[in-house]
Amino acid sequence: MATRLPESAFADRLAAVRDRLADTDADAATWVGATAIEYLTGFHHIQTERPVVLAVTADRVEITVPRLEVERVSSNPRIDAVRDYFDYPGGEPVSVAVEMLNGLGADAIAADADGPPGVMGYEGPAFSEFLDVETQSWVDRMRWAKSDAEVDLIRESAKWANLGHRYLADFSEPGAHPATVSQRASTEASRAMLDALGDAYSVRVRGDGPVHAGYISGEETALPHGHTPNERLSEGDVLVTGASANVDGYRSELERTMFVGDYSDEQAHYFELMLEAQTLAIDALGPGVPVDEVDAVVWEYFEEQGVTDLAQHHVGHNIGLGAHEPPYIDRGWGERYDGDDAVMAPGHVYTIEPGIYTDEYGYRHSDTVAITESGTERLTNFPRDIESNVV
Repeated sequence: MATRLPESAFADRLAAVRDRLADTDADAATWVGATAIEYLTGFHHIQTERPVVLAVTADRVEITVPRLEVERVSSNPRIDAVRDYFDYPGGEPVSVAVEMLNGLGADAIAADADGPPGVMGYEGPAFSEFLDVETQSWVDRMRWAKSDAEVDLIRESAKWANLGHRYLADFSEPGAHPATVSQRASTEASRAMLDALGDAYSVRVRGDGPVHAGYISGEETALPHGHTPNERLSEGDVLVTGASANVDGYRSELERTMFVGDYSDEQAHYFELMLEAQTLAIDALGPGVPVDEVDAVVWEYFEEQGVTDLAQHHVGHNIGLGAHEPPYIDRGWGERYDGDDAVMAPGHVYTIEPGIYTDEYGYRHSDTVAITESGTERLTNFPRDIESNVV
């Protein structure tokens, strides 16, 4: 049972970016993206109008934060010094970050962006107004392949997502409201997870439980990103579900197409088309397989079945600290990347979710699958067949 990353993971990551820094003319590397900062140091924060700037040199790690984050970050053993500004717009976060970099002897930086992002109304100067800047995306690329420890966390997430999904199925019935069923399933699965893990669970949520399980229903399923409708379930409804769990920041994805009561022949037809597409995609996965080839396999099947007009998105995406991460299982991937970047590799963890969408309903399963040295491992295990997905 894995519930948090080992300390050695952060040492390895910092060593890796320092190796990359040594190959540049920059004096320091900087990050303003919240996920990259979390990946390198374990300090997780909500990205708001208050920028956070991480700096890494050959022998130091320093960070600039708003005053309200000082206590949360000061105890981080991987960060050597903390600079702060009071708030924004009263404070000047970039000026404080530049002072930090000047103190590190950095006149040139390799940055993930030329200044903090314009989130929630933040407007500030670019780093290049004060320093020489070259851009880099080292952490983004490092996150493509997960370590064994990261895959263990995603595997643990999938276990609790499976439980949350079971509660969804158990609590759904004609007359129930999808919003309250989702809340109930999430609460029950979160309670079970927290009771089971106890102090081993790493604090990662604010006010919510670690498991989320819910669905959209009825005509909203015809929209891949539909909303939970304000209408109670009735016989013949189609559901498109989703369940995940947060384990030290890492996530899995489990989705199913379900039916309330009896399903029609037409609904069964589209369900089976979707299921076969997902099966083909899962079977096509593996180390060394071109990423775009998996999407092409599904598209060719859709062409044979004459339903390409019902497809609205690619087959899937990598998952980890982010809900969506590259590589993306898309027919265009090979046009943008080549060599090792164009193929699946051990440590990639993909959602496999080809969907088809009629004017009335949508049909989509999603499973989380890890690429291994010898093949694949499906981490989510809720049944996929039609009879197991009737409530």
